[in-house]
Amino acid sequence: MAVLTCDFFSEALIVGASVTVVLPQETEEQIGLLDQRLPGPPPVLYLFHGLSDDHTAWTRFTSIERYAAARGLCVVMPAAGRSFYADEAHGHRYWTYVSEELPRVVGQFFNVSREPADTFVAGLSMGGYGALKLALNHPGRFGAAACLSGAVDLKAFAEDPDREEVMDRVFDHTVRPGDDVFALAETARGVPPLYVACGTEDRWYASCQRFAEVAEAAGIDVTTDFRPGGHEWKLWDAQIQDVIEWLPVRTA
Repeated sequence: MAVLTCDFFSEALIVGASVTVVLPQETEEQIGLLDQRLPGPPPVLYLFHGLSDDHTAWTRFTSIERYAAARGLCVVMPAAGRSFYADEAHGHRYWTYVSEELPRVVGQFFNVSREPADTFVAGLSMGGYGALKLALNHPGRFGAAACLSGAVDLKAFAEDPDREEVMDRVFDHTVRPGDDVFALAETARGVPPLYVACGTEDRWYASCQRFAEVAEAAGIDVTTDFRPGGHEWKLWDAQIQDVIEWLPVRTA
């Protein structure tokens, strides 16, 4: 595998942006694994970080490179600040960036598949929310989506006084229907399979459980993974391995 950091100017953000990318490499060690995939460009997983992290977090705190190599998967990890992957009320247009500009830039810079069946999105905490929001708003673009310890309940998040700055800057203290993944799950059509995971000692455990129930009631194919653990990298490192194994990567 190759690990690259790509720095470029974002028109959506009107500022420089950074992305870490893991790319399959046809070494002697990997050639057998890559032969198991369909011929052509590799599938791609957009993998989002949490509120206090950046585009380097997944490569620093997990062995994502090794896990992706086992499936011949390209992984794109963008930096999104503390934006909740939203067009901030008082800030930058991160929703426009991750939903429109980033896929276009990745397609221009890297030889990856552009087929929806080969395109996946996942994230942890704030990034889990962002991954679900992206898959629910644009279900035809993805073959699957995963949420780890997702901060899916914005109304509960808003009740935390330590998060007041985020709610003001990003959402202007208003949770609109387009930002509410529960409402989106109830009304979206053609949603790809979802993987919803959380540690049972995590503060977001109950809301992740509730989201999974709402999504299942709406007819969405949901795989749940609720195991012991808190809001911690030890758990996410284990769960992302299972997510990558679960992804419906097409094989020859």
